[in-house]
This record gives sequence, structure tokens and C-alpha cells, in this order.
Amino acid sequence: MESEDGKALVERIEALERAARTARSYVEICNLQAIYGYYVDKTLYDQAADLFAAGGSLEIAGRGFFKGQARIREYLNALPRLEYGTVFNHMQLQPVIHIAEDGLTAKGRWRVFIQIGWLGREARWGEGTYENAYVFEDDVWKIAKLHMFTTYYVEYDKGWNQGGVPLAPPLPGVEPDREATVQYGCFPDVFIPPYHYPNPVTGHRP
Repeated sequence: MESEDGKALVERIEALERAARTARSYVEICNLQAIYGYYVDKTLYDQAADLFAAGGSLEIAGRGFFKGQARIREYLNALPRLEYGTVFNHMQLQPVIHIAEDGLTAKGRWRVFIQIGWLGREARWGEGTYENAYVFEDDVWKIAKLHMFTTYYVEYDKGWNQGGVPLAPPLPGVEPDREATVQYGCFPDVFIPPYHYPNPVTGHRP
């Protein structure tokens, strides 16, 4: 009887340890994604690239697919720089995160709200969905895949009722490793980025 009670206690402790690791990983992944947003806001592109796994990937809107930390760094550093008269805000919102049983990989869905502007030139609103993957590598969580789908991108003074700005094309002089893995259009087109998870109540995928 005592051995059965001891076994049950060990199983309970192990279950609590797994739950604690999962909870810690959830917080660390949330921080990782938020830190990415803060770095991109301030155009700290090398810092942002450091958050990716060595074999990670990045795909944003229609810019194309970039594989490996070096290519991600090249892409990010080709983006505009923060300077007088510029605003680049990328707010990371509404996380839905699922961590694998082994605690070594995870997937997350996020909403990004974007404000971009150049003094006296233009100002834009943007919104999109991330479907990302993460990996626990070298004792720290890193971004294994960052894939941002643009929902809308509009001129601030016109708003979405006047239509949207076309999906961003590849950056001049920065050829992607391959073209976008998903072909879609942003507002006024309708596209729902695929969910990495099923409905938690019904078990069905949208």
C-alpha cells in the first residue's frame, strides 16, 4: 500500500513539474514575441534577428520566404530605419500558444496592430495575423518560424472604407529564398490564415 501511495505521489510531482515547465514556457514565448515587436518598432534589426533559431524562417505579407538567421538578418536590415519624423509600431496581441508534450517546440497565433508613418508624407494603419513556431534551443526559446499574414493596410486619413493598400511585394535588392508559400490578398479581399489548432470545445478545425 505504501509503495502504491509513493508511486502516486511521484506521478503527481512529475505532473506538477510538467505543468510548471509549460507555464514557464508560455510566459517565455509571450515575452519572446513581444520583444520581437519592440525591437522591430525601434528598427533594432540585428537584435530582432538574434531571436531566431539558426534554421529559422521569416515570411511577411508578400515579401517572400527567407530561410536561416543570416537571410532573416539581411531582410530586416533592408527595411527603413527609425529617424526623425518616423513612427513604426508593431503591437503583438491576443496570443494563443500551444506547447508540445516534450516541451521543446511550440506554436502560436498572434494579432499584430501596426502604425507606420513619415512626417509630412504618409501615415498608415495595418493589421494582421501571425502563425508562428518556436523551438527550445540552447536552453532558451527562439523563433523557428515567423509568418505574418496581412489583413489590411490602409492610409490613415482614408481608412478601410476607402479600400486598402496592396499586399507588400518583395523588397528591391533583397531576393527571397523563394516566393510566398501562401498566395492571398489583403483587404478588400478576404483571407483567413490557417489555424494551427482545432476548436478546443468541438475538436474541429475552422
